[in-house]
Amino acid sequence: MNSAGRGISLQVLIALAIMLSTLVLGGALAWQGYHGIQQTLVAAAGDTAQQLGKTINERARRLIDPAQSSIRLLAYDSISEADDLPQRLERLPLLVESLDANRMLSAVYIGYPNGEFLLVRRLRDVEIRERLEAPENSEFLVQSMSLGEDGAMLGEWRFYDSALTLLKTEARPDYRFDPRTRPWFSEGMEREDTVLTRPYVFFTTREIGLTLAQRTVDGGAVIGMDASVDDLGGEVQDLRMTPGTEMAVVDSEGSVVAYPDLQRVIVAEGEQLRLSRITELGVESLVRMFAEPPAGNSPQRYLVDGQEWYGMQTPLSSFAQQDVRVLIAVPAAELLAGARQALFDQTVWASVLIALLLLIGWALGQRIGQPLRALADQVRALAGFDFSREVGVSSKVTEVGELSHVLRRMSRTIHNFQAITLTLSRETRLESMLGGVLNRLVEATGVDGGAVYLHDDEADALRLSTHCGEKAYPEVLHLVARSHEDLAAAVAQALESQAHYLAVALNDRSHELLGILVLQLAPEHRQEGEVQQPFRTFVEELSGAAAVAIETRQLIEAQQRLLDAIIKLLADAIDAKSPYTGGHCERVPQLAEMLLDKAVSAETGPYADFSMDEAELYEFRIAAWLHDCGKITSPEYVVDKATKLETLYNRIHEIRTRFEVLWRDAEIDYWQGIASGGDQESLQMALERRRAELQEEFAFVANANIGGEFMKDEDVDRLREIGKRRWWRHFDNRIGLSHDEAERLAAVPLAQLPVEESLLADRPEHLVPWGDRKPPVDKDDPRNVWGFDMRLPAQAYNYGELYNLGIRRGTLNEEERFKINEHIVQTIIMLNTLPLPRQFKRVPTIAGNHHEKMDGTGYPRRLRKEDMGIAERVMAIADIFEALTAADRPYKAPKTLSESVRILGFMARDQHIDADLFRLFLTSGVYREYGEKFLRREQLDEVDIRPYLEMLGGS
Repeated sequence: MNSAGRGISLQVLIALAIMLSTLVLGGALAWQGYHGIQQTLVAAAGDTAQQLGKTINERARRLIDPAQSSIRLLAYDSISEADDLPQRLERLPLLVESLDANRMLSAVYIGYPNGEFLLVRRLRDVEIRERLEAPENSEFLVQSMSLGEDGAMLGEWRFYDSALTLLKTEARPDYRFDPRTRPWFSEGMEREDTVLTRPYVFFTTREIGLTLAQRTVDGGAVIGMDASVDDLGGEVQDLRMTPGTEMAVVDSEGSVVAYPDLQRVIVAEGEQLRLSRITELGVESLVRMFAEPPAGNSPQRYLVDGQEWYGMQTPLSSFAQQDVRVLIAVPAAELLAGARQALFDQTVWASVLIALLLLIGWALGQRIGQPLRALADQVRALAGFDFSREVGVSSKVTEVGELSHVLRRMSRTIHNFQAITLTLSRETRLESMLGGVLNRLVEATGVDGGAVYLHDDEADALRLSTHCGEKAYPEVLHLVARSHEDLAAAVAQALESQAHYLAVALNDRSHELLGILVLQLAPEHRQEGEVQQPFRTFVEELSGAAAVAIETRQLIEAQQRLLDAIIKLLADAIDAKSPYTGGHCERVPQLAEMLLDKAVSAETGPYADFSMDEAELYEFRIAAWLHDCGKITSPEYVVDKATKLETLYNRIHEIRTRFEVLWRDAEIDYWQGIASGGDQESLQMALERRRAELQEEFAFVANANIGGEFMKDEDVDRLREIGKRRWWRHFDNRIGLSHDEAERLAAVPLAQLPVEESLLADRPEHLVPWGDRKPPVDKDDPRNVWGFDMRLPAQAYNYGELYNLGIRRGTLNEEERFKINEHIVQTIIMLNTLPLPRQFKRVPTIAGNHHEKMDGTGYPRRLRKEDMGIAERVMAIADIFEALTAADRPYKAPKTLSESVRILGFMARDQHIDADLFRLFLTSGVYREYGEKFLRREQLDEVDIRPYLEMLGGS
């Protein structure tokens, strides 16, 4: 023992140092172990959730697949060809057999295009029999709608026993059912595959199920089946992870398809039944999950009413035509109970270990000197995960010196490993990533240098990507070796060096060669001339991570190139669709990027604080290339319409033919007058006068068809006067027509031939109604979820001759202008249907707002300046300027730079475009830069921008 005057002994100090270091290290390891177990349990819960989803999905499939098989077999049956009810009832045993083959089916039925209908329902429940007043021993109910002799629909119910003996027939005048009005019938007729509806509550049986519909092979009818999925609730109850686990199957609208407590799933509203909403279920954890669904397959933590939950979801592919998924919420306390017990056990063992090390330190303290305290502090820092500090001390004690050397190397290696991990995970550029990893690897392993070669598939050679060290490496290697020994020898030979190398192949997950890692070895890494096996294993394992990183980045780059090519391909296809807009989708993005770059680089003015990172710029480029993707739906004959009467052809030829008929009529009148003994001279003068009138009137109509000048009121009135001329039609105008044309003529009274008609007319058959194709652009339309606010014409098209010839300016009528403007509506709808990643979520907004105006008078949403970002306002200017200067439009001559800038100036003054951006457009010279790149030489006139800057000075 040391005397009191000498203070605390070294033995005590060393023991305390060991105890404290071990305490910190043990605590950190225990806490790290707890978190590791916690993450493992959470990850296992996620895997279990996916497996539960597969289990429920498989069990749902076992409920649905037999019904699908049955309905597909029934599609080949001759029941679709049965013309009357007796013939259909002959197939009743087959329909009953379908019900017997699958106990989950509650009804099978068939609907016909003429409105007839036949349904067979199994009466399983006594309550149902009593409610339907079925005779005793009734097993089946047959409901039918058939055409009677008078052509009226007749509703009947028939009750059968298990042997299909008819027990009772009831005429049901109040039974009215038209299958053609049901979604399952209309969707079934339009599709060849099986239609699967959303789950709902069957009114008759109070079961939860869905309807399957299948068009028969001959297309003469649609067969439907009602399949129950009630058993899924029991499956959910049986598959819970913990006692407190909450599970439910829901669809995309929040309706609960399955839950252990069936009474909470079905909600009664008067006499109607429906599925409960997730918000009505009374389970707050599931409500929170549905409102904020977990991202990906990993469990997500929620805090609900002060209690922690882990939420998971998995989709059910059995419901292929609906978005149905399983929601699983597990109480965190139950899920992590094992982790907390493990933390307690680790704490106990750490305490025992600390006590043991304290005794050992007491015994060894006298032999270990002062340097051990410093090493203890350094170890304590390592235990606190601080690997950046210099580690090591000077000591004459061999063990302490060796420990110091090992700790120094370990700290340096761990620090380099951290740097390698960060480089692999954070560096996005392949060359920079490989350079950083190689430098850290060389430093961590203590080799003399190294290089990374990447495989060039086209040249079948290895090209140098990065290297470090004093050795110079060739740019290209041609190697055929595959084994490690042969590869290393081949590298040494190719490098013409006597040094020793370790070469490791970098292979992707398909074992295809990505490249090689070459390390120039130091002597300590060799043993009897060979590379030490632990060192080789370490390098190979680390190279695997590098190979995965290389493959991932190459895949990302390839996918980005593919995405860019597809977007460019779509834009080129839109431009190629019409010979008059070619290049528009290519020029607008380039002009938009020119202006946006000026805004980003501005150091003063309103855009001094405006910036966009690389991802936002790429998002903008995608939106710019796709800004007119909706034009793929625009009819070419509308976009390219060069005359007022042009549809798929120029209808002026029809009118010319009518004038020819009137010309012949004039000649016939002349010869008839001659034959009747009339005065030839006066008849000849009348003939010439009529001919001159016809020539002059046709010239007027033909000139009006061109649409080059503004139509005055007197011109429109004269068209109507010319149109009043009459001519005789002797041929039926209802034969040789398309189906749509015949439908439009169906409501027009049939005239007795020959019939006298106007030379020009707006006839009822010229009006083409919207029908089911009515776009959702009215702000009060419930389908309008995009916020459109556009005036919808009453008709889809109006081919009226006077109506089109009377167009005041240009060649397009109101309906056709809407059809062209609708391309931006389709652009927004199409882009919103794409599963865009998070960094591209604003693509539909940027692409879809370039026809909006700063004063709110644009379309399709009537947004104002404050409702739009800078990117959308840039797109508006680029689109207008390109359209003004384009030289490939049939309806206008290309404007010069000065004319285009003048028009934009007026638009900026009138708050149609952003005045600040227009000022930047002028002062930065973007207009001139674009013009020199894309415009014709004769368009490049001088532009004085000062008047426009003065005009915008107060804006």
